[in-house]
Formats: sequence, structure tokens, C-alpha cells
Amino acid sequence: MKAIDTIIGVGWIVFWAYWLVMAATAKAGQSRWTQFAGVRVGIILVVLLLIQLRVFKGHGASTGNSWLLGIGLAIFVLGLALAVWARVYLGRNWGMPMSQKADPELVTTGPYGRIRHPIYSGVILGMVGTAIAVSPYWLYAVAILGSYFLFSAVIEERTMAKLFPAAYPPYKRATKMLIPYIL
Repeated sequence: MKAIDTIIGVGWIVFWAYWLVMAATAKAGQSRWTQFAGVRVGIILVVLLLIQLRVFKGHGASTGNSWLLGIGLAIFVLGLALAVWARVYLGRNWGMPMSQKADPELVTTGPYGRIRHPIYSGVILGMVGTAIAVSPYWLYAVAILGSYFLFSAVIEERTMAKLFPAAYPPYKRATKMLIPYIL
């Protein structure tokens, strides 16, 4: 149980460190009120993890059920892998939520072939896995961050429809926003 907490904690720290380092390679762009939103989200997640590991110690979902721990860990890994895979496909087009890049490109390959916002999906999935393996208190983070990501996705889709009026509507019809075949 403690090993799973450590693995997931280190996983989140490595993920967000990678995310911040890769932010330096993104194209220049204009951020609105959400400037540095990704940094804030990363800090919130790390703080939630630290609170969970110290304050809620012994009160989490980690009951010793190896199936539950394994399922949670697998979902966590799959979620972060999806987010990283999507980040790789975006390349320099990546930006903070709701930011606009110079010379934007519409990416429709890789994970974007099925999901329009796979980074959001991956981070949410990682948090759900954390909730299953570590503590149900992570479901609060899922609800809060999930709402923020949904709001961001709606704003970003309006922007994409304006930037790519011929290509984005058919792409939108062919894919789902966050969950393949469902939503």
C-alpha cells in the first residue's frame, strides 16, 4: 500500500516536471486570463497529493486489496501515458489551456484521431486511477479539474472552429471530446 502511494506520488511529480520542461519548447502565443494555468494545475495536484499522503494517511482506499491497487495503478499509468502521447503529437502547438499559438496547426493524428482533448482525458484518467489506488479524496480533484478541463475544451473548440472553419467541423463530427465513442 505504501509502495503504491510512493509510485503514484513519484509518477505525478515526474509527469509535471516533464510537462513544465516541455512547456519551454512550445510556440509563442497569446494567453488570456489563463496564463500559467498549467503551472497552477500542476501545483494544485502536487499539493493535493502531499495533503493526501500526510493528512489522510490510513483513511484512503488502499485497504490492501491487491486487485483494487493494481487496477488503480494501471488506470493511473494509462492516463498519464495518454497525456504524454498527446503532448508528443501536439509538439510545439501545445499551450496552456485556452491559449492561442502563433501559426497554429490542426493536429488530427495519434490520440487526436479519436479524442479532441486527450491531454485532459489522460490527466483525468490519471487522477481516477489515483483515487482508486490511493484515496477517494482524489475524486474531489477529479471533479474540480474535470470541470475546468470541460470548460477549457468548450472554449478551445470555439477558437478552433474560428481558426479552421473548413477542417474543424468535420473533425469534430468524427471524434469525441473526452471519451472515445461516448463523450
